[in-house]
Amino acid sequence: MSIVDTIDEFRGKRVTVMGLGLHGGGIASARFFAKAGAEVTVTDLRGPETLEPAMCQLGAFPVRYVLGAHYEEDFAGADIVIKNPAVRRDSPFLKLAGHIETDISIFLRFSKSPLIAVTGSKGKSTVASAIWHVLSKHRWKSLLGGNITVSPLDFLDETGPDVPVVLELSSWQLGDLRTMGILKPMVAVITAIFPDHLNYYGSMEAYVADKRVVYEGQDEHCYTICSADQDWGSSFAKETRAQVLWYSERPLAELGRGEFRGGWLAHDDGGRAMVAPKSVPTSGAESLSGFGKFSQNGPTELLVPHEVLVPGLHQKKNLLAAAVALRAFGVPSPDIASAIGTFPGVPHRLELVACVRGVKWYNDSTATIPDAAIAAIDSFFCPTVLIAGGSDKMSDFSAFIQRVKALKAVILLAGSGTDRIAPLLDVHHIAYEGPFSSMRDAVDAADRAAEEGDVVLLSPGCASFGMFLHEFERGESFKQEVARLATSKAD
Repeated sequence: MSIVDTIDEFRGKRVTVMGLGLHGGGIASARFFAKAGAEVTVTDLRGPETLEPAMCQLGAFPVRYVLGAHYEEDFAGADIVIKNPAVRRDSPFLKLAGHIETDISIFLRFSKSPLIAVTGSKGKSTVASAIWHVLSKHRWKSLLGGNITVSPLDFLDETGPDVPVVLELSSWQLGDLRTMGILKPMVAVITAIFPDHLNYYGSMEAYVADKRVVYEGQDEHCYTICSADQDWGSSFAKETRAQVLWYSERPLAELGRGEFRGGWLAHDDGGRAMVAPKSVPTSGAESLSGFGKFSQNGPTELLVPHEVLVPGLHQKKNLLAAAVALRAFGVPSPDIASAIGTFPGVPHRLELVACVRGVKWYNDSTATIPDAAIAAIDSFFCPTVLIAGGSDKMSDFSAFIQRVKALKAVILLAGSGTDRIAPLLDVHHIAYEGPFSSMRDAVDAADRAAEEGDVVLLSPGCASFGMFLHEFERGESFKQEVARLATSKAD
């Protein structure tokens, strides 16, 4: 019997889903409450021409649609309002709601599965997916959802005490859970923190405050996994009530941590000796392995082999964070190391799309802030043609501008963020092409600039709105244009 079939509390209730969206949360919420016997209204500022793919997924469910506008009566008259994460919490319509939930909060109220929660600014999709990949390879059936575009409500019926759930949680999703008292992950992982969504939050402190919710409900029987390479990690470690495990580019003893538990990157001498560099050169990332130690007198364990399928130091560090989390969850280190080396990566995150006439094309469309684009650029050691730009998130582009000086070519997509990037490139006498208002024109320009042995990298450093619905559509557009290019070159 389905879990929703056992729930009577929503039968006959008036439920308004605010924001149908295209990533699954609104769709899953509408479907869940319709099955539970509620009277469901879906309201979204976008019209049916945009939302048709989502509406088709709801099929014949008895859902009332209010599209292109919001109306006060749909909120004031609702027993429950389901909030889309992207909706601002200070929305005047939400102020009319008597009770607000999200797809994540409803899932957490009814799921009986042990939970691993992953948040951070960048790397969280890779870390969450890598954890799920290893769990799936060894021992457990496991489930993956959250901000990774799969609503956990879609797999609620598959949950249970022996089925681990890995949730990627954005700052918005976490902020919506504040004070609810329903989030208590056995393991919480916090990836690298960078300035992001400052156009929404206004300050780093407000942004990071929502990230802190991930360990708000933990106790001494849980684990919080923190980066030892950022001050933010130390802040989280001081605040959480859970046991702290670290991950770092260097042995934690070198960082003055004293007795440490966690993982680090170092060179592997056949599994017999680790020679840790004082600082890890990006160009040496492919030769680094991940090691861990989880008690003062315990053995040093191999967690991440030096040969992995995803490129770059930041990706290997993400795999290390995932490995430490898996070790905390109870997975033996040999199982972790054997499976994590086969992790193929995540679409739109340094995804190798094609090799066309000796040029490799990489899709890193989810790099929506300059720090993420810099990390992607630093993953390659051959001439690189960068496709960047898009809409503005009030980011600081100064470090990004310095890093692109050494690139072979810069191609810009149009957008409000590009309107800030282009003058900075001009000031530093850095040549660029564009801005282009279509992905096809940008890809064609990159093709003209690239030669055999080069890399073409889509890593925008900006959001996608304006030209695209979201960063995933931007990445798919890039992949389609590269496929077109490959076909034309093969003729």
